[in-house]
Amino acid sequence: MLRRRRNRGEKPKATVDMNSLIDLTFLLLVTFIVTLPALEQGISIMLPQAKTDQLPTKDNKANVVTINAQNQIFFKDKPITLEDLEKTLKEMAEADPDVPVLVRGDERLDYGSVMNVVKIVYKCKVKRMALVTVEK
Repeated sequence: MLRRRRNRGEKPKATVDMNSLIDLTFLLLVTFIVTLPALEQGISIMLPQAKTDQLPTKDNKANVVTINAQNQIFFKDKPITLEDLEKTLKEMAEADPDVPVLVRGDERLDYGSVMNVVKIVYKCKVKRMALVTVEK
C-alpha cells in the first residue's frame, strides 16, 4: 500500500532522448558543409547566345569601348584609362543621354575586367548600352 500512495502522488514524466536528434542534426550539417562547395564549383552551364534586333553602329553615333586580352581599354580605337573614360562618358551623357555605348570585351578576359567598364557606363548614367557578342 505504501507503493500505491507514492505512485499516486507522482505524475508520470515524459522525456525525449535528444542525443540521437542532436547527432542527426550535426551529421546533416557536416554533410551540407562538405558538399555545398563541390556543387557550386562543379556546375557546368552553357551561356545564352545573345541576339539583338538592331545594334547602333558607328554611323548611328555609337561609341565603342573595347577591352583586349591584355586588359587594355580603347575608346573609339584609341587607348584610354578608366578615369579618362569616365570623364568622357559623363560629358557625352550630359550632352545627349541617349548616346549609345557598345562594350566589346575579349572572351579571354575575366568577368571583373568587363564589369569594371560596365560599372563606369552605369555610373555615367548612359541609358543605351549593349554588350557586343558574336552570333553563332
